[in-house]
Amino acid sequence: MNTSRINFYSKFFVFISGIILLFNSVFAFSEDKKSFSASNYQAAMQSWAQLLNTHVDEQGRIDFRTIAENPQSLSAIVEVIENYGPQTNPSDFTDKNAILAYHINAYNALAMNGVIERGIPKGFTSTLKRASFFVLRSVVVDGKKTNLYQYENKVIRPLGEPRVHFALNCMVKDCPRLPQQPFSAEHLDKELDAAAHEFFDKPVHFRLDSEKKRAYVSEILKFYTEDFVESGKKKDLPIYINQYLSEKIPQDYKVSFIDYDWHINQQP
Repeated sequence: MNTSRINFYSKFFVFISGIILLFNSVFAFSEDKKSFSASNYQAAMQSWAQLLNTHVDEQGRIDFRTIAENPQSLSAIVEVIENYGPQTNPSDFTDKNAILAYHINAYNALAMNGVIERGIPKGFTSTLKRASFFVLRSVVVDGKKTNLYQYENKVIRPLGEPRVHFALNCMVKDCPRLPQQPFSAEHLDKELDAAAHEFFDKPVHFRLDSEKKRAYVSEILKFYTEDFVESGKKKDLPIYINQYLSEKIPQDYKVSFIDYDWHINQQP
């Protein structure tokens, strides 16, 4: 797909997403909101931990079929996310790591639930399939209706932590590995640092070619270049990446991006 077409679809996604959110703001989420407390949230995170430990393997692959057979646990987690969070209960989220951990876990749970609701598709391998899943499908987070695209770009990214891109998981093969436990406010910095090191340690996300003098990097760093380097230019990405490498990218190497695999990360 050429650059002009990519730019067109990118702008199209933003436009459609904006229209949907405008519609939602006019016809606001009007279902009766349930009251949830910090204890409900803690119980939901315990359930999320159990689900991850039981249905995600060490490689981060998900047993969607088994989850779909008994979706009640995931549905209960999603229900808490829909009604409880930093906006509806700010006194429970006074620490920035608690807020960020909430959003990472919420995004991952909502993405997993979306795959189940869609009948476990093979993947989001076309522009229209990605638009359908990330933009046209509504989710509710912390009392507000949105979609996964706007949730990531309007809520999570503005929190200013680039390592979040090594933790958010849309359930496809080239996403960062989905851990077998939730992200925690208490250890979030270490967990994100470990996720970043692990990400760049995998050839599917990063590799060097000494003959061509190129660094091949996951398209995640193409999608969000401006989050990693102030210039927003791919040539400056090694400045960010090198802090997570034992073998640094030489200064004369150019950056190329590895095509993203959008197939669902289903366990065999």
